[in-house]
Order: sequence, then structure tokens, then C-alpha cells
Amino acid sequence: MAESAQRPLASEKFRNPLVTAKGEARATVALAALRTLWVNTGTLCNITCRHCYIESSPRNDALAYLSAAELDPFLEEIAREALPVTEIGFTGGEPFLNRELPAMLAAVLGRGFRALVLTNAMKPMRNHAAALLALRAAHGEHLTLRVSLDHYDPAIHDAERQEGSFVQALEGLAWLAARGFRVHVAGRAGFGGEGEAAMRAGFARLFARHGIPIDAEDPVALMLFPEMDAAVDVPEITTACWGILKKSPDSLMCASARMVVKRRGAARPAVLACTLLPYDPQFELGATLAEAARPVPLNHPHCAKFCVLGGAACSR
Repeated sequence: MAESAQRPLASEKFRNPLVTAKGEARATVALAALRTLWVNTGTLCNITCRHCYIESSPRNDALAYLSAAELDPFLEEIAREALPVTEIGFTGGEPFLNRELPAMLAAVLGRGFRALVLTNAMKPMRNHAAALLALRAAHGEHLTLRVSLDHYDPAIHDAERQEGSFVQALEGLAWLAARGFRVHVAGRAGFGGEGEAAMRAGFARLFARHGIPIDAEDPVALMLFPEMDAAVDVPEITTACWGILKKSPDSLMCASARMVVKRRGAARPAVLACTLLPYDPQFELGATLAEAARPVPLNHPHCAKFCVLGGAACSR
């Protein structure tokens, strides 16, 4: 992170996992304890957003649908090794496009884990209404659905996603809330050019108007994520940054989480360092949770801007 009069070009940064462009020791993050396991259900989505970090769309199947049978060995490994995992998160793409999502949720919840699903709450989710209601009845608040609403203003949300998507997402969120599901919302901090306080106030008005029981001041119930753009010039994170920033590496996602994916054409799933870097091969850590327990060099702009400097985390 330290800068000097001879500042490196952005193109020279994030090349070497061990040292920065200035020759300083790059920061790494050790896995302190695996507490959250993320599952990417596949990159296919029912809509195409303008700035999707994972490039999900109705045509992108770079990450194939993961099956319940493929998830099971990881759940078995957690049990066998007594790993301290408490939560399994499901992301995509749109997870509800994967027809095996209800079976995966049943397996996870049946083993006593909390489950978190990231969804746009549109038609694919409503297609699983009966299965969702059954899971809600059986497992109560162990199941949380986090609905993506980029902004409380429909026009700003729709400009990112597609016309009419705000109304559909809000209807899905209200449907969940009315039926007693535990719901959270994910917004985008940079949208609308407002500060965080104004964003939270706008969402509070929206939730109150529609009877949605979410505390907009709660940073977990309403997560406002910083924008991610790998082309933006950001400082590299050195070992000295922890002291300069007064930040612990244990606070980063990769200190407590990993993600399972199934690449298109691959014989078996792989385990990645985090949810944000699904395509960069240097963040593919192995085929088992044990293999993926090694330290992660912060060798990507997202590591710096989103996690260290932005302070974001995808779980609770």
C-alpha cells in the first residue's frame, strides 16, 4: 500500500504473488478457521446486469450447475474433520435457476448449518415457492434469503439490471417477508451518487412503505457493497499495511471462507479462495477443503479495493 515518488503503473501491479511492483512483500491471508462455505450454483442468470463481477447472463455457463451429489462430499468432509463451518452460502448466477438448489438447501439445513441464498427474487425463485415454504416450515430462521436491490429508486436499479426488474424483485422480497422468511437486502454503495446515510434512509422508506421488516441501519440486514472494477488503479497490499491500516487479516473473507465451483467441462468441483475471483486460476486452491486451507496472497485489485480498503464481506 505504501506509495513513493516513483509510483508503479497500474499495468505493473498484481503480477507476482510474493512481491508487489515496488518489490515489497505482498500481504497474504491465512485461513484462521473455515466458518463459511460458499457454493456457486452456476453462472447462468435470468438477466444480464451492466456491471456483474462474475459476468452472469442467460448465456454464460462458464461455471456449470453444481449438483447435490457433488456438494455432498464437502459436507461430509466438514463433518469428518469437525471443521467449524456454521453457514453455507449459495450464490450464482441466479441460484434458483439450478433445479437442485432445494435439494442442496435441504441437505445443508438438515445437517444443522445456517443457509444463505443470494437471489434477485424474480421468477426463478417464485418457481420454487412450494419447496421454499416447506424449507421455511422445517428450518425456520436457519434459512436467510438476501435479495439484490441495487438502489431504492426503481429507475437506478433498472438501469443496472433491466427495465421492470425492480418491481419483480420487490414483489419477491415482499412475498418472502409476508411468509415469515428471514430476509436481507444487498445494495450498491456507489449507485446514485449518495452517501451511505442517504442510501440507508432511502431504503428505510422503501421497507416501511411495503411492510418489509428490515432494519436499514443494520449493516448485515442491508449490505451496501463497494463497486468492483479490476481496471481501476488501486494500491497493492503489503505486509506493512496491516499496521498502517490497523486492520487484521483475520477480518477478510479468505480468512474464514472458501467457495466451491464446477467449471464447465471439469470432471469435478474445485475450491476457490473466495466468491469474488471465480475465473482467476491463481485463486483455485484444490479439490478438497483440506487442500484449500493454504494461505491466499492478495494478488488482485479486488483484494485491495473490495476487501481490505472497502471493508466488504459477503457473509454475516
